Amino acid sequence: MSIKKIFIGNVKASFDKKEAKGNYVNIDNELFYKIENSDTLRPFFMSIVSDTNHWLFVSSNGGISAGRKNSDTALFPYYTDDKIIESAKNTGSKTILQIQQDNKTFLWEPFSDKYEGFYEIKRNLYKNTYGNKIIFEEVNKDLGLTFRYQWNSSNLFGFVRKSTLINNTHLLCRITVLDGIQNILPYGLSADLQNSFSNLVDAYKKNELESEIGLGIYALSAIIIDKPEPSEALKANIAWSLGLENATHLISSLQLNNFRKGFPINQETDIKAEKGAYFISSDLILKADSEKNWMIMANVNQGPSQVVEIAKKLKSKTDLFNEVLNDVELGTENLIKLTSAADGLQLVNDPLQNSRHFSNVLFNIMRGGIFDDNYQIEADDFSKYFQKANKTVHQQNQDLLLQLPSSFPLKKLREIALQSEDSDFKRLCFEYMPLKFSRRHGDPSRPWNK
Repeated sequence: MSIKKIFIGNVKASFDKKEAKGNYVNIDNELFYKIENSDTLRPFFMSIVSDTNHWLFVSSNGGISAGRKNSDTALFPYYTDDKIIESAKNTGSKTILQIQQDNKTFLWEPFSDKYEGFYEIKRNLYKNTYGNKIIFEEVNKDLGLTFRYQWNSSNLFGFVRKSTLINNTHLLCRITVLDGIQNILPYGLSADLQNSFSNLVDAYKKNELESEIGLGIYALSAIIIDKPEPSEALKANIAWSLGLENATHLISSLQLNNFRKGFPINQETDIKAEKGAYFISSDLILKADSEKNWMIMANVNQGPSQVVEIAKKLKSKTDLFNEVLNDVELGTENLIKLTSAADGLQLVNDPLQNSRHFSNVLFNIMRGGIFDDNYQIEADDFSKYFQKANKTVHQQNQDLLLQLPSSFPLKKLREIALQSEDSDFKRLCFEYMPLKFSRRHGDPSRPWNK
């Protein structure tokens, strides 16, 4: 039996005293605030926003919780912030690299503290001024490589994790990449169930891979209920990737240690009763001073028709890579429009003040919303409001509600209310506020605020 030697940095570990610094930098024509040597700071918690219903909380050490709409529709487990920080090793991003140099194979695991001191590394953190993008970067000076990954959100495709590997040397570099996300939840779990019965939940997990297109599907074998009745799991969370050719796919974390030891890994297509994961592995050849980009997309609450639609896109020859990137940028544009509607844009000489003002206004409207389109009222939203507020009043005034134009001004609402003899209808009309974008994200540092 042949033994493969894997080298980890220098024989003798060394440590340098580093100091965290902050400054603004421009990345792809967008302003980011950079924290240099971010790993020297005690792990801190951040909220990454979106223009739609995404919620994403991430620690500076990479620990993450994310989902859409509320904590019961999660991609990664919704825990309190201390547990999210502690789970960075097994939840969210994980990258392991084998680098061939000088007839040796070097192992590098960015953002892991397992091999601290064996390489001269530098870790930086970047967050854009709009608050919807976060970049983690590790520079390995011994190997001459830089790896970074970025979390984004897309209304169409869910959560987008963009990875970049950069060769900073003047030599050709051969690399085997294993990159992905861990602890992906199936659809159909409440936050309380995951927190209280996580071991039971693992027994119901079913991870499948559509090998032809590299689509991972994460579902429950059955909805977990304490009743003697059938309960099918008809929806799933999904993950897929773009950018790495001829990749081997893993849908669990079971083979990570084999990869670390230099053993071959085999594609997984059906894994039961294990935590979900989505990894892609491929051999890369990076030319001098060049880079390679790829992406992993993950979404929640996907029914059969939505899974089929993504499968069709992956099978087609359309430029799906740019379609994803364009939707991410559209989200940024929408976020700017929402915030500017509440006077969230200002321009003074200090960019820190500009960013601070933008974030203050943004989080205010995330709580309170904005009055969109000059207080114009949408009849559909107005009718749904009545249905939730008072079903009886909604039923009694249904004919009136159906006759309303698709949108109408606030003045007309006052006229409708004053003409009505129904005191409850009149009261609800005056209480209605045409607010948009108002929602609460459930900060894990305050778990009662779901």
